[in-house]
Amino acid sequence: MQDTDRPLPPRYNRVLTDGPQTVTTPLFESSLHSLTLLGRGKVRDIYAVDADTLLIVTSDRLSAFDVILPDPIPRKGQVLTAMANFWFARLGHIVPNQLTGIDPESVVAADERDQVRGRALVVKRLTPLPIEAVVRGYVIGSGWKDYQDTGAICGIDLPAHLKQAQKLPFPIFTPASKADVGDHDENISFEQAQARTASVLAEALKGTGKTGAQLVAEARDAAIRLYSEAADYAATRGIIIADTKFEFGIDGAGTLHLIDEALTPDSSRFWPADSYAEGISPPSYDKQYVRDYLETLDWGKVAPGPRLPDEVIARTAAKYVEAYERLTGQHL
Repeated sequence: MQDTDRPLPPRYNRVLTDGPQTVTTPLFESSLHSLTLLGRGKVRDIYAVDADTLLIVTSDRLSAFDVILPDPIPRKGQVLTAMANFWFARLGHIVPNQLTGIDPESVVAADERDQVRGRALVVKRLTPLPIEAVVRGYVIGSGWKDYQDTGAICGIDLPAHLKQAQKLPFPIFTPASKADVGDHDENISFEQAQARTASVLAEALKGTGKTGAQLVAEARDAAIRLYSEAADYAATRGIIIADTKFEFGIDGAGTLHLIDEALTPDSSRFWPADSYAEGISPPSYDKQYVRDYLETLDWGKVAPGPRLPDEVIARTAAKYVEAYERLTGQHL
């Protein structure tokens, strides 16, 4: 979790009043006094509501190369929250999720409602699996590098002569360890994921009748089905979901739940179908635009991150909104 004493960048977290409307500038970091802050991740701030529920506030922070950048992206938190809600509703028949249906504005003080409106969720308190459930449908990113070196991705053998960004014969599950803020997730084998889950969740699994190995098998099956149904839908909207990562948690009975975010530009690689081609790294709706800019700088990819030009911020914000509107057919 992120240090709560980190100073805020200038220009952000102000609330401007313009006539009868209240306009909030990008939210780098929430500051709720009515609830206890449990921690901050790369993007989300987590507060305790009661013994059964948490409030998760999705900020406008952006991380790249596992470093939180000093400039937030306007409306990013609203986009991520709206898109996750869209998928939770559409895919709820596959696996239970974290949602409670409680209005976030009802659990904070009146003067804090602007900080949570449109960007927060009240969720169940669940015990997270200590893995990232990654599903890949195309050969790209670290998977492409792995394939070039070994002819496999995360130990899963694949056909010879695949091209960069080529669609795989079938989606594959490639779990990763869940790193702390500032550290890198590492690909691990299915068996390592099972052993890690059994060890970390040993106490939580007592009395549930389930093992860590069973939970990871359930997570694999759910993740592949979630990805497959989402990818089929996205294709009808002109978007290719190349890969994505899910997070899962369990309740006291050991029932698997989808948690965190789902199929957003932060957790997935979205490609416009009309500009897709094999043999290249296709343009995307995620934060690749920021990564590409950062690659032009003399920066060691360690904190603190560099400031972003206004043009990069604006174009990145537009990409997030375009992804949501194109995918859902709704205006934010």
